[in-house]
Amino acid sequence: MYLTSFIHRDPLFEIAERWFRSCPEPGDCRSLTEILICDGFVINETLEVLTKCLLDMTHRCPYHRKEIRTKGELRDLICNGHRDEQPRVAELVKRYRENPDYYYREAPINAVVYLDDQDQLLGSFRIKRPKRIAEKANRKIAEWIFEKVIERAREMARQRAQLSGVPLNGFVTPADEMIREFIRAEEDIAAGFRDGDIRFDKEASAIHDVAAIKIVASSDDLWRLENILQKTDDIRVVEKQEFSGNYRAISLIIEVFWNGEYICRQYRENRVWKRYLDRGIPEADLERGLEVSFADAEPKMNVELILSTYPDMVESELGRSIHEERIIAQRDNRKYKGYIPMNIEFLVESLFAVGFSPRIDVDQVPIKLWGRYLPETLSSYIRRLHNLPEYDLIQ
Repeated sequence: MYLTSFIHRDPLFEIAERWFRSCPEPGDCRSLTEILICDGFVINETLEVLTKCLLDMTHRCPYHRKEIRTKGELRDLICNGHRDEQPRVAELVKRYRENPDYYYREAPINAVVYLDDQDQLLGSFRIKRPKRIAEKANRKIAEWIFEKVIERAREMARQRAQLSGVPLNGFVTPADEMIREFIRAEEDIAAGFRDGDIRFDKEASAIHDVAAIKIVASSDDLWRLENILQKTDDIRVVEKQEFSGNYRAISLIIEVFWNGEYICRQYRENRVWKRYLDRGIPEADLERGLEVSFADAEPKMNVELILSTYPDMVESELGRSIHEERIIAQRDNRKYKGYIPMNIEFLVESLFAVGFSPRIDVDQVPIKLWGRYLPETLSSYIRRLHNLPEYDLIQ
């Protein structure tokens, strides 16, 4: 789990790797909590400044901000600021207004939107929620592990072919034996992580879109913005992906600097540490500020920048490429659905759960990469972290 939007991505990666091997070190929980507090605030403040900068490059009008917490709020704003007369846009807006509850209105989102004086959406930024980070870590790491499992299964088949004196390309393995071989290969790979023989690969587990900005404008204005970015010294375009078909947008991964002096000033002047008093860190330590945390921080972070026209945004929120249905499809279409990828998702969720809880120490890692668990195991663990009842019928 290498989160390139985090300024302490290397220490976070190291903690995660230790937990994946079920070898936590003393102080991991406190370090994890401090990273989530520090990096979360840095990301939020940087996104705020960067989004305003991009809006100024794109739109020549005043705007105001609004915090939202559900997708229903976002979709209401999209429809209330209806500004396009295309028949398809009008049809989608009409459908939404007739049955808004069909559109995953209660899906949570941690976002800030920017509106003009007619309440038309100009842009937004959001920070990916821990559940979505865990799912993405599952997919990325699982793909990497899947290749290792396949390699191990092939090696097993090669060894059996040699013992039989038959060339591998002429060696036929019964289907049930192939299944057993895959399971044994999976167990071998899990044991390799447990014993420290296999280490996670940063590149394979890198996630670049924890922090994201969306700019909504005409095609011409978006093209102009993209050209400006290519000439901006303190913003570097690392990667570009253009989507077509049901989902249409341009996704840029940009590398940006963050301003430590400005962020520390915001932290102190707004007494931000008061937000984190329920995270197990003494108030006196929180009040000291973030400067000490910046000593080993990366000077740059990655942000996903999505460029979208208004009709394409309406399609992505209300039409053929509705965001939640893309998420559901991603969950259903995983290439590798063994117990290891599910454990990866549970482990990442448990990491974040500890970092957001009042606990800064735990007895043990609740999920083993080589074990097997139900989702109830994780939900029960999270409730215990927050000292919540289990709601058992028999007490």
